[in-house]
Amino acid sequence: MKARTTLILVAVSMTAWALPSEAELPFATVDVAYEIAPRERVWDGRIEAVNQATVSAQTSGRIAALPFDVNDFVPAGSVIMRFTDTEQRAAMTHAQAALEEAQALNAQASQEFERVSNMFENETVSKARFDQAKANRDAAQARLNAAQSGVAAARERLEYTVVRAPYAGIVAKRHVELGELVSPGQPLITGLSLQSLRVNVDVQQSMFHAVRTIGKAFVYVGDERIAAESLTFFPVADTAGNSFRVRVNLPDGSATLYPGMFVKVGFVVGETRRLLIPANSVVRRSELSAVYVATEGRVTLRQVRLGRRYGDMIEVLAGLVEGETVARDPVSAGIYLKDRAGAK
Repeated sequence: MKARTTLILVAVSMTAWALPSEAELPFATVDVAYEIAPRERVWDGRIEAVNQATVSAQTSGRIAALPFDVNDFVPAGSVIMRFTDTEQRAAMTHAQAALEEAQALNAQASQEFERVSNMFENETVSKARFDQAKANRDAAQARLNAAQSGVAAARERLEYTVVRAPYAGIVAKRHVELGELVSPGQPLITGLSLQSLRVNVDVQQSMFHAVRTIGKAFVYVGDERIAAESLTFFPVADTAGNSFRVRVNLPDGSATLYPGMFVKVGFVVGETRRLLIPANSVVRRSELSAVYVATEGRVTLRQVRLGRRYGDMIEVLAGLVEGETVARDPVSAGIYLKDRAGAK
């Protein structure tokens, strides 16, 4: 036998007073009415960062500086690690010396070729002498190109001793310690950016078409409702769960969310009528939610059961009916009742 749940509405305060005309009320009121609101299906999702990466070593060396630790914010381009660079600087010096030598030999070979070329035009040297000078010039140019490449490679290896952040974010994990000897390919630091986040949700196969057709979703975190910026649909179903993966892309700067969190995601599948009132008209005392109702010549604080929030409005599941009037500002309504009680 299915259990039957009975909702019992309890009057929060039995204090009620004769209601003056609407024009005499010292607080603003709003009429309770049904409004068109999205109809949603809700699934669980997990937050992940769009930009997350593990930086690995591209050269060998001993860690000389490690300025950031876990949970530290790192601006884009900041130095997150330095290696000892004695070996790399020595290789750079050697490459530069080889380049200077190649430049000198190339200049000498070029001058020799020009001299022999002029003599060959005057027919004072043989064709073999001219070909030899030309070959020497070309070989010197090739050695110069190789020396320039060697300097570029040595400079690149030297730059690898300074590790910079590819984007702004926070350090999620540090894999090495100060003074540790590392080798190429070894993980150094894992970081992520909280600026751009997304949610991965597995949507049931039966609802995938409606979700994809409408293409709207909202992420719920406590009382906060965040509209999705866009949706990305994976076209292949999971054979084990008969579901499709949907990626909910959130607007930048959703700082109340962090990677790894579970959240509720509501996908719009249609429209429905909901009884909505202003969210700031609700009185919250511990686990109690109530509103000041002005109806039938009385002002009463009445308990209500609330649903989801929709922007500045919140859904009322029980405790009010369409056509009733509630105080928009519960503080002013409470002061009004207190003053009325004192006057009596």
